Amino acid sequence: MDMPTPSLQILSRKARIVERLLEVLPADAVVHDPNEVRAYECDALSAYRCPPLAAVLPRDTAEVAAVLRVCFEERVPVVPRGAGTSLAGGALPTADSVILGVARMNGVLEVDYPNRFIRVQSGRTNLSVTGAVESDGFFYAPDPSSQLACAIAGNIAMNSGGAHCLKYGVTTNNLLGVTMVLMDGTVVEIGGPWMDAGGLDLLGVVCGSEGQLGVVTEATLRILPKPEGALPVLIGFNESEVAGACVSDIIKAGVLPVAIEFMDGPCIKACEAFAKAGYPDCEALLIVEVEGSEAEIRHQLGLITEIARRHNPVEIREAADEAQAKRIWLGRKSAFGAMGQINDYMCLDGTIPVSSLPHVLRRIGELSRDYGLDVANVFHAGDGNMHPLILYNANLPGDQEKCEALGADILRLCVEVGGCLTGEHGVGIEKRDLMEVQYGAADLEAQVRVKDVFDPRWLLNPAKVFPLHVTAGRRAG
Repeated sequence: MDMPTPSLQILSRKARIVERLLEVLPADAVVHDPNEVRAYECDALSAYRCPPLAAVLPRDTAEVAAVLRVCFEERVPVVPRGAGTSLAGGALPTADSVILGVARMNGVLEVDYPNRFIRVQSGRTNLSVTGAVESDGFFYAPDPSSQLACAIAGNIAMNSGGAHCLKYGVTTNNLLGVTMVLMDGTVVEIGGPWMDAGGLDLLGVVCGSEGQLGVVTEATLRILPKPEGALPVLIGFNESEVAGACVSDIIKAGVLPVAIEFMDGPCIKACEAFAKAGYPDCEALLIVEVEGSEAEIRHQLGLITEIARRHNPVEIREAADEAQAKRIWLGRKSAFGAMGQINDYMCLDGTIPVSSLPHVLRRIGELSRDYGLDVANVFHAGDGNMHPLILYNANLPGDQEKCEALGADILRLCVEVGGCLTGEHGVGIEKRDLMEVQYGAADLEAQVRVKDVFDPRWLLNPAKVFPLHVTAGRRAG
């Protein structure tokens, strides 16, 4: 993966830059020892690593603004970092950059139940947002698999979703406002707790912008009353394509479960060994969850099982109790970790029309055989957000490159059928060089011009999202 050549001029000024950072932050918030900065050399896309010049750990908006002002004046690139769980290399530093981590900014600033919102610092973890309100009967809907660790800042940067986004939407559908600091240290308030605001929808521009436009320090999030009840059902099949067709028919029928998750044979076995969730022994598994009153749950399940039986499932099984329901979801949310105990893997997240699921699953199988690499599938089937896991051996010369080539072909396939390169992981460096598969030159130029306005010196999160040749005349400085 190509990255820009580090600026020798910046590297030669490291002592001065660190000194200036220490003027605006306490000593324990500036990491500059060459050994200690290695903790920030990668995110969850750990195949790529580069120690940064330094890392800073501010505690509030004022400290973030002070750091960015220093880096703006010194013309030093800044890489914002949430919890480091990005699977696309979204927080990969360059050798001449400063990592700005928001992990210490994890407080709850305001909770308003009548108006159904919570305001938090952006370093707060996804799951702990629900933790702050669940005792009062509320929850925060987006639930990425990494929700125990991932930060709201990263969720906003990548517009994260999760298993339950089929009904509740992704981050952009649950984000009401942000406090954001621009590269020159200017603090801006975008959106707010109310349903609408005059002017341009800048909140929609910021959500999913991958740290290209500013550093989000606070977020106002929509919270919802917890449903009366919820029940997952397991539907097993002997073929992945048949399971995909079942998903398409459920959606076509107008039934709206809370979630429809898909796992194929290798994932089922790995997750069952890890979580003991009681998954059936089959080649493809759907986890379909419905919620509401007992009558509503029974009605929805009746429709879903009727559709499923047309596809000759090997088993249909409801969760016996709440404990088993939790194990079912523990298994699904542990899929990436469970597969990681077996092999190195690359996780993709292209999105496709639900009607294309059978065709795409069949083509992924063909591509897997062509490349001689196994692919395990686990994904949010209800909205077509694919998560193929390409298994490879990082210690075998050429295997990683072969894995990346297969991944690129799978993502091209997603675009060919009318989908897109990423559903929730973001572009980062992983899909950067494929952006021209989805966007024409004029489309990319329009996006680049937006960044020009927010970050005219191109110092924020360098080498991400846009192909390097597209931004060659604009980078860092």
